[in-house]
Amino acid sequence: MFALVQKRRLYFTISAALLLAGIVAMIYSAIAFGSPIRLSIDFTGGALLEVAFDQAISPEELREVLVTAGLDDVSAQTIGGENQVVIRTKEISVAEKEALLDELRTAFGPLTELRYESVGPSIGRETTRSAIYALLAASAAILAFIAFAFRRVPNPLRYGVCAIAKMLHDVLFLLGFASVMGILFGWEIDALVLTAVLTVIGFSLEDVIVVFDRIRENIPRRRGEDFETIVNRSLLETLHRSLTTQLNAIFIMTAVIFFGGATTRNFMVMMLAGMVMGTFSSLFFAVPLLVVWEKDEWGSLFRPLKAAA
Repeated sequence: MFALVQKRRLYFTISAALLLAGIVAMIYSAIAFGSPIRLSIDFTGGALLEVAFDQAISPEELREVLVTAGLDDVSAQTIGGENQVVIRTKEISVAEKEALLDELRTAFGPLTELRYESVGPSIGRETTRSAIYALLAASAAILAFIAFAFRRVPNPLRYGVCAIAKMLHDVLFLLGFASVMGILFGWEIDALVLTAVLTVIGFSLEDVIVVFDRIRENIPRRRGEDFETIVNRSLLETLHRSLTTQLNAIFIMTAVIFFGGATTRNFMVMMLAGMVMGTFSSLFFAVPLLVVWEKDEWGSLFRPLKAAA
């Protein structure tokens, strides 16, 4: 039988290296930009301008004109039709707004200003606090559900704790990844990133619970085997299902990244990175972590690989 769980120190080393790189990036970003992750106007607030053109407008072309006009921190989205656009940018004066409208008229022809207002952050402290509370509530619900569903196996709470640790692992990785992309390519985090994080959490938790459920089934069937062998067998039995499910989603996201619009590309790249890490952490972080806990290997967890061999 192919040994997967037995190489857990290697998997933990990979996870630690990736998370450490993200933490270093967030520290650097906090020093250089004042925030661990570069935030868009969804978080910082700014101005909202809604205009209607006499022709269909591509958000990508519109954003190029806005960047040329000196508005780097800007987003543009069509609403109600291809000729009606909402532009969100940093706070600008009335004179700067009029100059911007002149630039748009020059590039795309006549337009009608429908709305202009200064807006506060759409995701403020209260929303962030509510998201934290929701995450804590979800963690408690996951812990209670798994403890109940796995009540017939020894130490059922450990399965729930490992699932929650895996969820936090993925969230921290995504934050670090967003920070790295902000440093290298100037990415700014907007509201879509929250959607990416929640989607990744949902997919990855489903993966790890499938493996845990197979472990629960194999424990009474394989009474003569030790726990590590049972876990390794369960992981091999569910590996093809996990990879098939995730690869289907990964292929679709890759196609959207290359052939979709520029306005959703950053979001899809975040999703893709999260899905890849979610698959890895489901199989090679949460499951080996359960083995470490059951075998009480905490003291030797971070020994060099040569010592482990």
